Amino acid sequence: MDAKQYLEEYGAKARAAVVSLANSPVERRNDALKKLAEIIENSKDEIYAVNKLDVEYAREKGLSSAMVDRLVLNEKRVHDMTKGLEQLINLQEYCNKVESVYERPDGLVIKKILVPLGVIAIIYESRPNVTVDAAGLCIKSGNVCILRGGSEAINTNKLLALYVRRALEEAGLSGDSVQLIQNTDRAIANELMRLDKYVDLLIPRGSAGLINAVTQNSTVPVIQTGAGNCHIYVEKTADRQMAVDIIENAKIQKPSACNSVEKILVDRDILAEFLPELNERMKKDGVTVKGCEECRAVCGDILPATEEDWYKEYNDLILAVKAVSGIDEALARIDKYSTKHSEAIITGDAALADKFMRGVDSAAVYHNASTRFSDGFEFGMGAEIGISTQKLHARGPMGLRELYTCKYLVEGKGNIRK
Repeated sequence: MDAKQYLEEYGAKARAAVVSLANSPVERRNDALKKLAEIIENSKDEIYAVNKLDVEYAREKGLSSAMVDRLVLNEKRVHDMTKGLEQLINLQEYCNKVESVYERPDGLVIKKILVPLGVIAIIYESRPNVTVDAAGLCIKSGNVCILRGGSEAINTNKLLALYVRRALEEAGLSGDSVQLIQNTDRAIANELMRLDKYVDLLIPRGSAGLINAVTQNSTVPVIQTGAGNCHIYVEKTADRQMAVDIIENAKIQKPSACNSVEKILVDRDILAEFLPELNERMKKDGVTVKGCEECRAVCGDILPATEEDWYKEYNDLILAVKAVSGIDEALARIDKYSTKHSEAIITGDAALADKFMRGVDSAAVYHNASTRFSDGFEFGMGAEIGISTQKLHARGPMGLRELYTCKYLVEGKGNIRK
């Protein structure tokens, strides 16, 4: 069986489940989420044991420490999965929600309602928690999903997908509403990008390389997510202690995350005072600091940054620093190098903060806060299906509301158009 035939079996099952899931009572979908949270909570030992196999295999393959970190399911990450499911249960129901009703002069009554997108396919790397996060959001929103994780997490993903199917079926819903592609061959991923007969939306989650490959090769509509060359600008009126603390959190709390800071812009007026403090903290945290010539003149142990560095998303304990002459230069650099994910300004000047937040064209912009808050869970959305860095049809953390489109229901009395 070739890749196309193999995937068409998944597609046909997914398409068959669309109508029943979209029109199922919200109580039944919430029951599936509750059962899934309970199954995960009661199966932690099994999850840790299976996940350990994937982590050990990743280390044997020589994956970077950041990539290995993405694989690990520890107590906190498992707790976050179940907490996200519980939050989803309590979120507003949008399926078939009426957004507007109006009557035309000819007597037609037009009702606009929200409906699920249909079949959502997700291609992702590492991060087995995505299996549960994506499944939970799709179940709650009434969308069917097809998941394709990486080979490095296949054992954990299979186990979690088994739990999802069990929860769906125990709640009286089709187990085919969430399917995990078992074959991790690259040809399968390539063919999934062209499965537009069955798939309504494709979401890639992972490295810039994965996102670019999907964007360039897919015939299915794509939401670009994840790539995060995030900047923090330290303006001259910034509280230096606050700035160092925020940068430390944004860099080391989870360096492999797409909302981890990668570039620091420092006002030249405070470079000599601020940079040594930041560099010392980063060295204690094990962060490799690169920088422009001005930064290296202040701190001789900073490594040189190349032009390629300014574009690069490290996803690792690496940080690049650049001196700038005020907010206009900071805005220009962000416009040139950013992936339009998350940026922040640390300043005590409210007017400059407002100028920065209005001037930066990114999905999330912060004043005196860490970029690590760019997250559906932190924004109160429950689990997220990804962070969109584009403008259509969703932007920023994609929670429940972003998984719907609209439909018009039109009531007439024998109306004909003249």
